[in-house]
Amino acid sequence: MIGGVDVLLLLLGVVDRAEAFWAAFAAIAGSLLGCLILFFIARKGGEAYHRHHTSSPRGQKLRAWFQEYGLLTVFVPAFVPIIPMPMKIFVISAGALGSRPLSFTLVVLGARVPRYLFLAWLGTRLGSDALPYLRSHLWGLVLFACGLFALLYLFVYLVDRRRSNRSGPTATA
Repeated sequence: MIGGVDVLLLLLGVVDRAEAFWAAFAAIAGSLLGCLILFFIARKGGEAYHRHHTSSPRGQKLRAWFQEYGLLTVFVPAFVPIIPMPMKIFVISAGALGSRPLSFTLVVLGARVPRYLFLAWLGTRLGSDALPYLRSHLWGLVLFACGLFALLYLFVYLVDRRRSNRSGPTATA
């Protein structure tokens, strides 16, 4: 599925090249604001709500998934234009499970800035062929999302391992 904002950016890039990038920046600001509102709502009362809805086995899997992969679960759906996962679930999880607001903000910006600027650029370059181009490359984008997740997970794993090695007990001879 291609999101509504994504389609609008592509179409605006086709119709008015000069305004496409301004629209991309507006989309970035709107997305960040909406994510932060949902994040802080979830942070205020979301733990109880999240605990209630994650009591099922499927909910427990979601909780475990987020606790293991953290903000990577927010980054990938925020970054890839075509993804079969709703981002709101992960935004709520980030707020309810106590992610730091600055880290969350940086992750959302790190994902949305290149996504929306790319879509505006794609619309200006390919014109009316931009949407069919994305549809025809659906599986490539899904594989890219999976590869990106794996690469970022490996990076986070290595950084955490390095930190734990530095802070671990040192043997004295």
